[in-house]
Amino acid sequence: MRVIASSIRKGNVLEQDGKLYVVLSAENIHPGKGTPVSQIEMRRISDGVKISERYKTTDQVEKVTIEERNYSFLYEDGEGFHFMEPETYDQVQVAKDVVGSSAPYLQEGMVVKLSMHDTTAVAITLPQRATLEVVETEPVTKGQTASSSYKPAVLSNGVRTAVPPHIGTGTRIVVLTEDGSYVERAKD
Repeated sequence: MRVIASSIRKGNVLEQDGKLYVVLSAENIHPGKGTPVSQIEMRRISDGVKISERYKTTDQVEKVTIEERNYSFLYEDGEGFHFMEPETYDQVQVAKDVVGSSAPYLQEGMVVKLSMHDTTAVAITLPQRATLEVVETEPVTKGQTASSSYKPAVLSNGVRTAVPPHIGTGTRIVVLTEDGSYVERAKD
């Protein structure tokens, strides 16, 4: 399906020269003079090579139709990450470079959205939030209320983040999977 370059978004899959590319970032640039352009960073699905392309915003690009389905995360091994389709119990293996920076947030049984082209997973979308435990942080200072100063903390998945002063080691917190930032104390 041919679409104009300015409509391309992160996660879309494009076909170029007979190869499939997943869009990592897409930015529309409108300079003061000259023609507006779309700067698109892509990763070739077959071998993981990253490329950056610049199109005029009105250029036509070939967008591939992708099917999005929910899958449950099973486990990770040397070959990649393994997911299962809950209704048919079909298992699919996803390469490490497709999962990328989302890997630390994957938890057993977590339901994710996989973008599939034929039988190949080309992109993954995690739930917006994940609940993790703080395994290392400075001790709670007595009498200190929630202030604007955050302190560093290490979560159970190894990710470093910043938490409010009242959060101590062993506390379960909710973080955004996009960047690992603190949202709230877990309610469980």
